[in-house]
Amino acid sequence: MADGTFAVIMLIAGLTDMNMNYCGTSTGCLGASETTPRLEFSGGQVLERRAETAGEVYLRYDLGRNYGPFGTAVGLSVGESGEAWMGIGSTYTMQLANSPAYAELHAMPGFYADNGGFDLGGPIEFRSGIEVGYELRSGWRMALSYDHRSNAGIYDNNPGIETVQFRVSMPLR
Repeated sequence: MADGTFAVIMLIAGLTDMNMNYCGTSTGCLGASETTPRLEFSGGQVLERRAETAGEVYLRYDLGRNYGPFGTAVGLSVGESGEAWMGIGSTYTMQLANSPAYAELHAMPGFYADNGGFDLGGPIEFRSGIEVGYELRSGWRMALSYDHRSNAGIYDNNPGIETVQFRVSMPLR
């Protein structure tokens, strides 16, 4: 699943959930609701499939506002060779079997600067992926995240990269 598959899964799952659980409410299918804002820190590695193995740190802020089942988030990552990505997009979280375990999908368009690091083909790059984790009673989350970044073929060169990271999420309320 090293392409936009996670974004498509997020869209299908989110729209199905929206139809089943949100459209019949007084706020409508994409009604705004408050959730817990979160600050997320993660670190990991770009996989050696298309790019050289390299470290990356990632900071994401979940804004604490959902539209129907979709959350909103902004993110910033920096790789060890100086490459940087910044974007904004959507998240979709699923609790797993009424337990503290969860899975979260995300799709975020953004801007990329290779700064001498790996060339992804152009400045507009899309990041989509999945996070699987566990939420502690305190609201803190620990997770493993896998994502893909590419330009979806809008440039002639579209190598894409995958990243695996360990993520810690801190609730801000």
